[in-house]
Amino acid sequence: QVELVESGGGLVQAGGSLRLSCASSGPIFSAYVMAWFRQAPGKEREFVAGISGSGSSTSYADSVKGRFTISRDNAKDTASLQMNSLKPEETAVYYCASTCGRLVGQVERFDFWGQGSQVTVSS
Repeated sequence: QVELVESGGGLVQAGGSLRLSCASSGPIFSAYVMAWFRQAPGKEREFVAGISGSGSSTSYADSVKGRFTISRDNAKDTASLQMNSLKPEETAVYYCASTCGRLVGQVERFDFWGQGSQVTVSS
């Protein structure tokens, strides 16, 4: 069983930056693809970014390319999401997720989820 715990959310002004972290407990962290999703009120959960187990491959939603960076530290069993130039419409609960499967963007492909971290971007 894998437990994921997010941290680092909060309130930031438009154009500002935040860094989210996800700590994982469970066996062989490097065997899991890690990803970040977000869900705004009244909207479906959407893929933001993902990273392969080795960290050699990453994937981003078009809306965040060039502004967000996903990374992982397999020695510390953690994944992070650096978010720059944040926009008010990116206000959402951000979730960390993991899977032993492929690096894909579908919610249903991920087996383990964190509790979510609120990110609020003020205009």
